[in-house]
Amino acid sequence: MSGPPWAAYASLAASMLLVGSYVGLSKLLLVAFPVFLLAWLRFGIAALAMLHWLPRRDGEAPLSRHDRQLLFWESFLGNFLFSICMLYGVLLSSAVAAGVVLAAIPAAVAVLSRIFLKERIAPRVMAAIACAVAGIALLALGRAGPESARAGEHPTLGHALLVGAAICEASYVVIGKRLTAQVSARRISALINLWGLVLISPLGLWQARTHDFAQVTPATWGLLLFYSLAASVATVWLWMRGLRQVPASRAGVFTVLLPVASALVGVTVLNEPFTASHATAFGLALGGLLLATWPGRAPMVVVQP
Repeated sequence: MSGPPWAAYASLAASMLLVGSYVGLSKLLLVAFPVFLLAWLRFGIAALAMLHWLPRRDGEAPLSRHDRQLLFWESFLGNFLFSICMLYGVLLSSAVAAGVVLAAIPAAVAVLSRIFLKERIAPRVMAAIACAVAGIALLALGRAGPESARAGEHPTLGHALLVGAAICEASYVVIGKRLTAQVSARRISALINLWGLVLISPLGLWQARTHDFAQVTPATWGLLLFYSLAASVATVWLWMRGLRQVPASRAGVFTVLLPVASALVGVTVLNEPFTASHATAFGLALGGLLLATWPGRAPMVVVQP
């Protein structure tokens, strides 16, 4: 019996930690850029960084029509819509709401992977999902207080957009599992980023016409560079690399690290308070990861269509 794929687990964890970091830091970037312009700059910078990933490698099969359709939906849901829903959701509601809603991503991944990939979810993975969701919900609720008073002017719309972001991220996980069987992780990253750039360009150019770029500080440009490379290059490649060896339902548990990292950014960068409930939530989240990844007596059975 082969051991657990620790390298794949590390890739999945690193990917979600990066996502959580840039979700938290996006609050700073939204002060300097409107949503569509920020997304357009992100995809544009990443496209330049990933140009050399676009060509098909030697021995790699040409993209089928089905692969092209999956690539489009992977980008439309996981890049384009997720970025817009997440950015506007954080802008219109609060970081507390974002943490609570995004905690539902592992459960959404498990349900979608069961429906579309026919993956059987082992009881231990179900317990891990419940543990992770409970931990991140507690983390988010523990951050209530002064921050709640700073919620946006349209919190209900913001909450709805964050729900949409959670569903988009879950769809991204499930579609990505299909794609990694045929296409390399690097090429998937470059192609879906290029689709994201095409989709956002009309809206981004519209906002760029009237934006005062002279007011953007060098520090903000540096943060934008990190955001772009982390969001479109590192996270996608790491996630697709991990998905090659891990069932989507188990990989979904790693998405609990997204709101954990976002909360850490809030505490360390945005000076948000850290309480006992935060520590308890982190313990539950890590417990969920151990339940999902610790080697058992037999491998989890996965039924593929």
